Amino acid sequence: MFMTETKENLEQAHLDFISTVSHELRTPLTSIRGFADTLLTSYDRLTPEQREKFLLIIKEQSNRLINLVENLLTVSKMQSEKELMVYKTIDAVPIVDCAVQMVKNQYKTHKYVCNYGKNLPKILVDTDKFQQILLNLIDNASKYSDENTTVTVDLSQNYNENTLIISVKDEGIGIKQEDLSRIFNKFSRVDSPLTRKIQGNGLGLYITKTLVEKMGGNITVESSSKGSEFKVIFKAATPEDNGKNKIKE
Repeated sequence: MFMTETKENLEQAHLDFISTVSHELRTPLTSIRGFADTLLTSYDRLTPEQREKFLLIIKEQSNRLINLVENLLTVSKMQSEKELMVYKTIDAVPIVDCAVQMVKNQYKTHKYVCNYGKNLPKILVDTDKFQQILLNLIDNASKYSDENTTVTVDLSQNYNENTLIISVKDEGIGIKQEDLSRIFNKFSRVDSPLTRKIQGNGLGLYITKTLVEKMGGNITVESSSKGSEFKVIFKAATPEDNGKNKIKE
């Protein structure tokens, strides 16, 4: 009985995966083909403004496809358990600064505030994966909050537990309490008036949580009608970690 239910669950998960990916691929591809056909058949009758608008849509939908493919490849690598992680002892502040600047360039109307505690501990992480975590969280905070609101990134130390805490807080509409338990699930998206307007494939937070936990960290979320706050917690690097590189699968 248990094996039958497990098999049925796996089959349903596979069908859900195919259905979701098919939808996420079909929507931008249909848009790209439609606007490309219009440009090819009606180029001379379109104004320069219309041509530019259609080309920008094609570019935007192409980026959406690239993002989906990159996320799917990341998920595939993580699930194969063959992805190598190169651990280094790092200072988190420069990487946080870089991630904030990268996202800031995309969201010109948002305000970004960074608060860094003094004498923050170094952490042992894969630098590229750590930056990906930051980019996902800061981008999400920006994407799912209105223009002219503030995204706040705080770095602090929990001295009792000897950990570094990275907090990313937005001023969005928040996440319903009943949805908090599933936001880290694969292909999960919270339904709200704001999320309906924003394209996404529901993989960003799943990837973020998986990467955090693979590197021995922990991620939590709190939310209210005034916004959401994600916290990523990593153990401080030990003296033995300093200056060492570690490679793990």
